[in-house]
Amino acid sequence: MIHARLAALALLIAGAPLAAQDKPAEPPTPASVVAASRPDEWKAIDPADLLVMELAPDARGARQQVIVQLIPPPFSQGWVGNVRALAKAYWWDGTSVYRVVDNWVAQWGDGEDDPNKAKPLPAGMKPVPESEYSAPMPCKVYLFEKKVLKEECNPAVTALEPVDPYDLKGQAGFAAGWPVAFALGSDGNRVWPTHCYGSVGVARNLSPDTGTGAELYAVIGHAPRQLDRNIAVVGRVIEGIESLSTLPRGKGENGVYDDAKLRVPIVSVRLGSELPAAEQPRFEYLASDSPSFTDYVHVRANRNDAFFKVPAGGVDVCNVQVPIRRVGAKAAVR
Repeated sequence: MIHARLAALALLIAGAPLAAQDKPAEPPTPASVVAASRPDEWKAIDPADLLVMELAPDARGARQQVIVQLIPPPFSQGWVGNVRALAKAYWWDGTSVYRVVDNWVAQWGDGEDDPNKAKPLPAGMKPVPESEYSAPMPCKVYLFEKKVLKEECNPAVTALEPVDPYDLKGQAGFAAGWPVAFALGSDGNRVWPTHCYGSVGVARNLSPDTGTGAELYAVIGHAPRQLDRNIAVVGRVIEGIESLSTLPRGKGENGVYDDAKLRVPIVSVRLGSELPAAEQPRFEYLASDSPSFTDYVHVRANRNDAFFKVPAGGVDVCNVQVPIRRVGAKAAVR
């Protein structure tokens, strides 16, 4: 079925039936698959699920805005609830991006390890147990030949085809447009969000501490999958990651800026729904249970267009960037 759809897509891209062409149709690319997707395959992101972080202007005076999408249920909801409360309390206003580690993370918050100096947290912060690093998949799971789940679970997970090689004992795929990993076992099936480039996680101290959500970081390097199920993923940067990934690297302990002048002030952090209607960001993503997304993943794993001479035959879940675009705009797909 996948190959039949892609063959039809290649003909559509070429603009005429194969018999009428002087040369074979161009093979599809990830960008062409997304461009040919149907409007009804895209799902809107509620502004209430977006954090809009305004940083101080850069050295040239240009605006720096970072937009984070919060992860949906059932993932990390204890921390997400805390993050929402912090945003509603304007807690991050006046704090900073204070730690930047090359090929690792950019971290923001109060930046004080001394509880006597730390900014007081708003009322209503709730402790979150380590058990919430993953979520149950309450259903029986049967795998098709193409590694797609036969029964819908909560959340519904579309598995990668072929399987992500990161963990041979588990599987990787997508749930509600988010990259996830999952394990099937006699003691219950579990699913959890993965740490990919742009993922936003909750900084913490040593176990059993799990962090409140006040100290957040964005991954700005190679996907640190070893953090999966060890630190909570609460979101992903969907716009403005360059304002974090291009910052000077910290030279102090653990990448903290040893010169306070390098810290990047945070002007404000607001839920998108709390902004004036005209300023509320509107985004949508290509649904991960749609036919076009299935084709998109397949092409990602099996590139055979003009640039690629050796198809990989597989793909890491973090290298399948879920197409996200502003409403009315084209998705940027490599």
